[in-house]
Amino acid sequence: MKRIFFAICLTLAIGSAWSQEISSRAKAVRMLSFARPEYQVKDIKIFADTMTIYSLSDYVVYPFGVWDNVEQFITNSQLQWYRESGYKQFYDTMSVSVNTMKRLDGSYLDIYRSIWTNKVEMIGAKITDPDVTLANGLHVGVSKQDVINKFFNKHPKSYTTDIAVIKIISGASEVGEVYTFKGNKLRKIEVVSIYKYY
Repeated sequence: MKRIFFAICLTLAIGSAWSQEISSRAKAVRMLSFARPEYQVKDIKIFADTMTIYSLSDYVVYPFGVWDNVEQFITNSQLQWYRESGYKQFYDTMSVSVNTMKRLDGSYLDIYRSIWTNKVEMIGAKITDPDVTLANGLHVGVSKQDVINKFFNKHPKSYTTDIAVIKIISGASEVGEVYTFKGNKLRKIEVVSIYKYY
């Protein structure tokens, strides 16, 4: 009799816990309602420990701000950059003149000046230096909650406890920022791009 009672209790407990688990899509839809309007968030996807936010905001395309030339960016950042100039291959035979801005810890930005936009465009970046700050004020070392608060108003904390990576992707998916956390601290910021034009 005790075994039957124990089996029933165990079944009820497991069933109750399973029914209370919220699906990833339901969490994403709910988080969408908390998105800050300035980021013009159009969709959110949550898969395992990664939250991907699709945004129409110019911030996503220009995470370090909008600059007419590389010198403007260097002057504004007020940091010591080690600059390398050269050419990088894009999509088979296309070569683009790229400036690689480096910091002593290995952080770097790959940027070029587009002939179409007349602005400095991001090709890629990997930032681990806490002195390098994005245009929205985020930098390596801030808490995960600070990053989440940058893109969302209030939200259920349980929705983000398991998140270890946040990706902010532009509407056309040509540029994005990847925020990687270790514990509750931001450890790395990367910029990824798939520009098909120069």
